[in-house]
Amino acid sequence: MSGDGVLIGWSDHAEVLRLDRANRHGLVAGATGTGKTVTLQILAQGLSDAGVPVFAADVKGDLSGIAAPGQPNEKFLERARIMGLDLQPAAAPVVFWDLFGEAGHPVRTTVSEMGPLLLSRMLELNEVQEGVLTVVFRAADEEGLLLLDLKDLQAALAHAADNARALSARYGNISPATVATIQRKLLMLEDQGGANLFGEPALSLSDLMRTDGAGRGYVNILAGERLISNPRLYATFLLWLMSELFEELPEVGDPEKPRLAFFFDEAHLLFRDAPRALLEKVEQVVRLIRSKGVGVYFVTQNPADIPDTVLGQLGNRIQHALRAYTPVEQKGLRAAAGSFRTNPAFDTAEAIQHLGVGEALVSVLDEKGAPTVVQKTLVRPPASRLGPLLPAERAQVMSASPVRGLYDQVRDRESAYEMLKAKTVETAAAPESAPGRSRPDARDKPSEFETMGKAFATSMLRTIGNQVGREIMRGLLGGVRRRR
Repeated sequence: MSGDGVLIGWSDHAEVLRLDRANRHGLVAGATGTGKTVTLQILAQGLSDAGVPVFAADVKGDLSGIAAPGQPNEKFLERARIMGLDLQPAAAPVVFWDLFGEAGHPVRTTVSEMGPLLLSRMLELNEVQEGVLTVVFRAADEEGLLLLDLKDLQAALAHAADNARALSARYGNISPATVATIQRKLLMLEDQGGANLFGEPALSLSDLMRTDGAGRGYVNILAGERLISNPRLYATFLLWLMSELFEELPEVGDPEKPRLAFFFDEAHLLFRDAPRALLEKVEQVVRLIRSKGVGVYFVTQNPADIPDTVLGQLGNRIQHALRAYTPVEQKGLRAAAGSFRTNPAFDTAEAIQHLGVGEALVSVLDEKGAPTVVQKTLVRPPASRLGPLLPAERAQVMSASPVRGLYDQVRDRESAYEMLKAKTVETAAAPESAPGRSRPDARDKPSEFETMGKAFATSMLRTIGNQVGREIMRGLLGGVRRRR
C-alpha cells in the first residue's frame, strides 16, 4: 500500500494505482515468463491490504503463494532498497475455491441462474440449437419446473422432445433431432466435469466480498489448473460471475475504493470465437459494472486478444515485454504501443520489446481520471511468497476459512427431474388405480391424458438410469398400451 493507492513500482517516481480509480478497470499484458503473475499478485495483495476483496483465477497454481509470507532474496531486497521500500514479508487472507471441490471449496450455480445464452456458449450451440434451449427454459419456467442441475435440464429436454408438437405450436418449430444434439453436448460437458458447476448450495456473492478482522479484503482464488483444460467452461463461468455481480449489486457511482476487484486471467479465452451477442454482453457488463463498485482487470498475453470496444474501457494498464517475430505479433505490438499516452523520452513500441523480467510500461488514471504518460517501471517485489503453497499449507488455510462447511455438501432438493419422474409414475399408474374406471373400448381414440402419460413415461425411460427402474416403467407403459 502507498497512501491512497497500491504501489506498482518505481520509474522516476512511485507508480501508484489510485483506489478511487481502481474501479475503472485495467489490463495486465505480456508474453509468458515476463512477470504478469507477480504483478497480479502485487495488485491483489495491495488491494486486499486496502480493504478491497479480490477474486482471481489461478490457472498455473502460482498465485496460491499469496496466502504465505514471502522469503525475499537478495535481488528483491536490492530492488526494495532502490525504491525506498521497507519490504516486510506478509501473507494475505485467502479463500480457496475449486469447481471440482478438490483444491478449494466447491463453487456452484444453478442451471436457471446460468441461463440459456451462457449455457449455449458453454455447449458451443449454433443459433437454432440456442433457440430450442431458450424454449426449454421458458417452458420449464411456465410449468414451475426448477432447473438446478444437469439432470434437471436433461429431463426437461426429454420432456420437450416428447411434446415437441405442442411446444412448436406455441414457440415455433422444435425438432426432436435438435433436442437430441443438445442432450449429447450435455453428456460431453458432464464427461469434462461440467456437472460439478451446477447444483446447490449455489455461490452467494456476499461470500466473495468478505473482509477479515483487521479490515483486509479476502483474496478469493479459484483453482484453475484443471479448469483451464476446458476453456469454454472456464470463460463462461467467469463471465457468469461478472454478470451476476452486475445484476445483483446496487449502484454506488465512483466510490473511494472498489467493493471488489475481479482479475480475469487468460482473458483471450473469453473472446475466442465468441458470437456477436456474447461480445455485446461482455461490453455491456464491463462498461456498466464500474458503477457497481467493481473493477475488472484482464490478464492476457497481448492487448490484441481483447476487442477494441472492451480495451477502450481499461484505464489502468501494465504492459510487460512482448516479442514480435511474425506479422501477427508485430500488429499486436503496434496495438499495445498505440494504447498508451506517448512519452517523448522513448519509443513505446521499441521499449516494449526490450523490457526485462519484472519491468513494465505503466500508465494509470490520475485524480482527474485521465491516463498518465507511460513510464518504464521497475515492478515492486511482493511481500507474499512467490510460487505455490504445499498441499498441507493449502489444507491449513482451508481449515480456517470463513466459509468452511457452507458449500462442502451437495444439497439435492426436489426439482425438474424429481417432479417429472413423480408425474410420470402418477400418470402411468392412474388408469389402474382409479376406482370405477371402465375399460375403454379398443376402437376408442386414446384420451389426451393417456397420450401425455405415454409421452412422460417414454421421456423418463431415458432418464432413469438403473435396470429395475426401466423394467418398472416398461410395465407401466405396457399397461397403458393394453388399455388402448
